Amino acid sequence: MSTATAIINLDIEGPTISRHLYGHFAEHLGHCIYGGFWVGEDSPVPNEGGIRLDVVEALRALDIPNLRWPGGCFADEYHWRDGIGPHEQRPRMVNTHWGNVEENNHFGTHEFMALCELLGAEPYISGNVGSGTVREMSEWVEYLTRDGDSPMVRLRKENGREEPWRVKYWGIGNETWGCGGNMRAEYSADLARQYATYCRDHGDNKLYRIASGASDADYKWTETLMQQISCFGCEATPKNFFQGLSVHYYTLAGPWEAKGSATEFDAEDYYRTMLSARRIDRILAGHSTVMDVYDPGRTVGLVLDEWGTWWDVEPGTDPGFLFQQNTLRDALVASTHFDIFHKHAARLHMANIAQTVNVLQAMLLTDGDALVLTPTYHVFEMNKGHQDATSLPVHLRAEGARRRVGDAELDTLSASASVKDGKVLISVSNLDAGEPADITLDLRGGTLGEPTARILTADKLQDHNTPAASTAVAPRAFEGVTVTADGLKLTLPPHSFVTVQAPLDQR
Repeated sequence: MSTATAIINLDIEGPTISRHLYGHFAEHLGHCIYGGFWVGEDSPVPNEGGIRLDVVEALRALDIPNLRWPGGCFADEYHWRDGIGPHEQRPRMVNTHWGNVEENNHFGTHEFMALCELLGAEPYISGNVGSGTVREMSEWVEYLTRDGDSPMVRLRKENGREEPWRVKYWGIGNETWGCGGNMRAEYSADLARQYATYCRDHGDNKLYRIASGASDADYKWTETLMQQISCFGCEATPKNFFQGLSVHYYTLAGPWEAKGSATEFDAEDYYRTMLSARRIDRILAGHSTVMDVYDPGRTVGLVLDEWGTWWDVEPGTDPGFLFQQNTLRDALVASTHFDIFHKHAARLHMANIAQTVNVLQAMLLTDGDALVLTPTYHVFEMNKGHQDATSLPVHLRAEGARRRVGDAELDTLSASASVKDGKVLISVSNLDAGEPADITLDLRGGTLGEPTARILTADKLQDHNTPAASTAVAPRAFEGVTVTADGLKLTLPPHSFVTVQAPLDQR
C-alpha cells in the first residue's frame, strides 16, 4: 500500500475552472449523429423533431456546457447549405473520411441548433477551411447570428427561424496540418487570419474564433500561429485575430498501427495507457509556454477540442465508424485528464472529449432503443461540481506512489480540488492496478463540514457496461473517508476514482 499527503489550501484561490473544460464533440462519424443523437421523426424511439430524448436527458444530467459539430475531419468537407431546407430537397453527399458512406444531410444547421437548445449547451461550430471558401463561412455566421434584414437572414426565415441564434464559438478549420488540408503552418496561419477577418460579429453576438492548431507536441506550429495571429513585433497595433487556439491529443497504449483492444488488455497495456494519458500535462504546459511569449496577458485561450482514448474498433464493426467499448481504464484516463485540466485552468479555456455518442471514448452507447452510460460518463457526472468553480491549490506528496513503465516513471496518484457556492469538491484517483493507497488530505486555511463521498471502481480494469449489465461500472457511496484533526483521510482501493464534497467553513 502506498501512502501520500495532499495539502489543500482552502483559503488560496486559483483560476476559475471554466465549465467549457467539460465540453463534448459530435462528428458525422459512424453512429454518433445518425442513430445516436438523431433517429428521425418517424422513429419508435422517443424523440423531439427527430432528436433522441433519452440521449438529451442523459447529457443534461452532466450539465453539458458545449457541443462541437460537425467535425472533425468531416467539417472540412461539409457545406452547410446542403443541410438546410426541407429534408427531401437536401442533396446527398459521401462521407469520404469515415466509412465512405452516403449522408442524406437530414441533420444540419437547424437540427444542431435545436439539439443545443434541448441540451442547454452552447454550440461550437467548426467551419470548413479545407474545401470551403471564405464567403461560405462568412455567410454561415451571418445565417446563424444576424438580425434585421440581409440575404442570409431572409434565407434563414424562409427555413422557419425568425430570430437569430447566439453562437459564440467558431472553429476556423480543423487539423489543417492533416485531414483539413495538409497545410504548412505558415500557410494555415495566413488562411486563418483571412477567414477570421470575414467571420464577423453581428449585433451583440461576439464570436470566439478558434484557430486550427497543433497536434500533440508540435510547439512550432503553435509558435507560427501566435507570431502571425497576434502580430507580435509588427509595426502596426497588435491585433488578436483569434480568441482561441486549438490542440489535439489522443491517449494510446501503443502505435497508431496497433492501438490495441478496448477490453482485452493486460496490466502492462494499462500502465502504458496511463503514462500516455499523463503526457497531456507536459503538452499543455509546452503550448502554454509558447503562447505566453506572444500573449503574456493570456487573452488567447488554449482549446483542447479533441481528446480521449483511441483503440482498435470492436470486432465485426465498420473500421470507419470508430466504435469502441469503454471500460474502467477509460474512466481513469478521464479522471486524470480533468485533474490536469484544472491545473492549467489559467490558459485552458475549453476541452472537448471525442466523442459524445457511439464513437471513440463515448459518454453514451446506443443500440436500437437501448442506452448505456459508460464509465467515462460517470466521471463527468461525479466531477460536474468543478464547472465554473474556483480551483484550489493541491500539493501532492506521494514519493512512494510511482511505477516504472518502460524507461519512464508513472505517478499513480492524481488529485484536484475546487470551491463553488460554499462547497469544496475534491477529486482523487488511484491509478495503481493492484495496490490500495492511503491519502491524508491536509486541509489548511479553513475547515470542512460533514463530507460525503462517492467512488467509481470495479473488480477488473476491463469491466464495462452493456445493455444487459448497465451498472457493472457505476458510482456508489464511499465509506473509506475518516475525519481527522487536520482534515480527512482516504483509503482508496486499486484502480479507483473518488470524489469528496463538503461545505466550507473558513476560519
